[in-house]
Amino acid sequence: MDYRTEAPAIIRDFLVYHETIQGHSRKTVDEYYLDLRNFFRFMKIEKGKASRSAELDEIPIDDVDLDLVRSVTLTDVYSYMNYLSRDRVRHANSPSAGYGLAPAARARKIAAIRSFYKYLTNKAKLIAENPMQDLDSPRLKKTLPRYLDLHESIQLLESVDAPNKERDYCILTLFLNCGLRISELVGLNLTDVRGEQLRVLGKGNKERMIYLNDACQGAIEDWLAVRSHLAAADKNALFLTRKHTRMTTDAVHYMVKQRLKKAGLDSSQYSSHKLRHTAATLMLQNGVDVRTLQELLGHEHLNTTQIYTHVDRDDLRLAARANPLGTVKKRSAKPEKP
Repeated sequence: MDYRTEAPAIIRDFLVYHETIQGHSRKTVDEYYLDLRNFFRFMKIEKGKASRSAELDEIPIDDVDLDLVRSVTLTDVYSYMNYLSRDRVRHANSPSAGYGLAPAARARKIAAIRSFYKYLTNKAKLIAENPMQDLDSPRLKKTLPRYLDLHESIQLLESVDAPNKERDYCILTLFLNCGLRISELVGLNLTDVRGEQLRVLGKGNKERMIYLNDACQGAIEDWLAVRSHLAAADKNALFLTRKHTRMTTDAVHYMVKQRLKKAGLDSSQYSSHKLRHTAATLMLQNGVDVRTLQELLGHEHLNTTQIYTHVDRDDLRLAARANPLGTVKKRSAKPEKP
């Protein structure tokens, strides 16, 4: 799939803008393309430009032009969202495929549509007024992030043994101390280790510097001592597989699951991303303020970081105990006289 050759001009220009000017990753831009492609396939049916009996995923969009884009209304978008929530197959290639996308998946598609029309209005100047300005996103259920407590984190680290002991210990240490995303970890190069600092390339190719504590520096030194004796196929990659190629996200996911099992922890409940949650939670519980944590985690918006302020807050526990009614207990009922 390559949007540069497959997408109609009006969508291609939008995607090129996001990749070259906004600096969004290729993966993000590809997801935008898939979301917009599916949306305009549905719109072609709604506007009578494709048969209602046609398979949605087989409808071409090479003829999508400004006239069709301009004709879309909020009502059309809500019809599309209704289709996604009730009739869209969740996992097309799975034998247990169900119907209806989750609110988070629908929200992502709304974001793509909203961004597209904002670009046409504010940047390309092809539309005078943005018809999607008042487009609402599905209401998302807020869930607290799952994380390991301090004892479980130490238990995980202490259980790491051969093979690949130094590498795996280093990866887990960076997850638990620095709160890296898995994409950031597998993208690390040798040149990103700079003494007590680590250069991290985050979402949208945004660079940030993370200070390494003693545990991280020690783990990196131990791994580099082992790595220096390996004939690396990728000479730049910090972390290597057994075949000496760069570690992939799948390889890291698998390793983390295996190490969790080895530590006696529930691998079905935790993952590499949960280790990022663990780092954030432990730091907040130990005095790191939320804005510093935002910078450390590479969150663009503070409200993304603030979810961690609701996890196991000692001050909220103290506030509950401070209420004078907290010690009042229900009186036992007096036995009735016969």
